[in-house]
Amino acid sequence: MPFDGFQPFTVRTAGGVDICGVKGGDGPPLLLLHGHPQTHMIWHRCASSLAQHFTVVATDLRGYGASSKPPSDDTHAVYSKRAMAADQVEVMRHFGHERFLVCAHDRGARVAHRMALDHADAVERLMLLDIAPTLAMYEQTDREFATLYFHWFFLIQPEPLPETLIEANPDVYIERVMGSRHAGLAPFAPQALDAYRAALRQPGAVHAMCEDYRASATIDLGHDRADLERGNKVACPLRVLWGAEGVIERCFDPLAEWRKVARDVSGRALPCGHYIPEEVSDALVGEMLAFFETTEQ
Repeated sequence: MPFDGFQPFTVRTAGGVDICGVKGGDGPPLLLLHGHPQTHMIWHRCASSLAQHFTVVATDLRGYGASSKPPSDDTHAVYSKRAMAADQVEVMRHFGHERFLVCAHDRGARVAHRMALDHADAVERLMLLDIAPTLAMYEQTDREFATLYFHWFFLIQPEPLPETLIEANPDVYIERVMGSRHAGLAPFAPQALDAYRAALRQPGAVHAMCEDYRASATIDLGHDRADLERGNKVACPLRVLWGAEGVIERCFDPLAEWRKVARDVSGRALPCGHYIPEEVSDALVGEMLAFFETTEQ
């Protein structure tokens, strides 16, 4: 069973946002963050192995899964990566972890990037999966990238156009976006796909997802540019992994881009597409154990 031995939790932040997730294992604290359009279920093939080495906390981001979907406004600040990162720091502090390890995929990796900048004392080591920095990706957008990542530009359209279209059939959105990648829908366990479908059917879920992307195209870019101007870079060791069959490999130079915004960067491509935790879970766990420097082999 996924997350066997893990305990579900809900932590209410100081801002009144409920962050839900599961916690299990023993050892150094490790925060796991998921991507779009998913939930903490992306870690279901990794969790048991990781729990033998770490105290694992896997959450649903603000706006996703079982976590709160607060109302937003024209600034999109409620879904800024700054706000979403602060949620996760509060969760870890709730469990007594002032300093912790982070592994994050896709949207969660954008949250984790911001966390490492805004809460540098909290993040001991950082692993980011299948992204380049948000600002670099927008500034280098060309026809190929815009075609392959069409959802980036669809979801940021003004309300209610994307909400209306996706809410008409959320299951089609899940299957089209996730199934259009390198491996199709084959990597996803039926129960995981069911969880992703059910999560997007919830009231407010589609709007929250759109607001996440609208924030990334507006307020988040302002925060990223301000860090570049100040010379504020990710200080902790950063390991970046991406799929050799994915869009990041095809359209960007991830190591070069991360070295512009972080001080200590290593990484490589893995033999998979975008959904690393579900496509090559054993290889990912091996990378995590090596990078996070556990004493057990």
